[in-house]
Amino acid sequence: MRKLFACNSGHVRFVGIIIGLSGILILLSMRAMACPIELPTTTISIKGHALTVELATTPASRSCGLSHRDELPANQGMLFVFAELRTHTFWMKDTSIALSIAFLDDSGKIFSIQDMIPIQTAELYPSGRPASYALEVNQGWFRRHGIEVGDVVEIKLPLVLDIR
Repeated sequence: MRKLFACNSGHVRFVGIIIGLSGILILLSMRAMACPIELPTTTISIKGHALTVELATTPASRSCGLSHRDELPANQGMLFVFAELRTHTFWMKDTSIALSIAFLDDSGKIFSIQDMIPIQTAELYPSGRPASYALEVNQGWFRRHGIEVGDVVEIKLPLVLDIR
């Protein structure tokens, strides 16, 4: 009798690896498609300059941030709202927009402003001390508007907001 189907453990292992790698690629592409996610917005003000910001209030939205975007419109940004006051570190993985970040205390006072380099993971941007908020804008926006460390961001968050 002839064998119609021959299989050895090497072939089974190879097929298993291919299926596993395919699954990982599918998951990674789904994650990339999930960014950017639609976020609530509000308008904040710094020294009389209005800025429309997306609110990143959950671990998923903060992880996504401004990654996988080609541009950030003028006078717009992203406000990261943290559930707890602690130190935070940012990086620019998958983010092609040159950004500046300001870290704020719980009263909205800016205590650090840093320029961030796009599409790299070697450089980290730590808050340096506990922060309640981080504000990302197009690189140079703070400088062009005369905003510096010590200035206060006027923040009015929506009453119903999921902060985790």
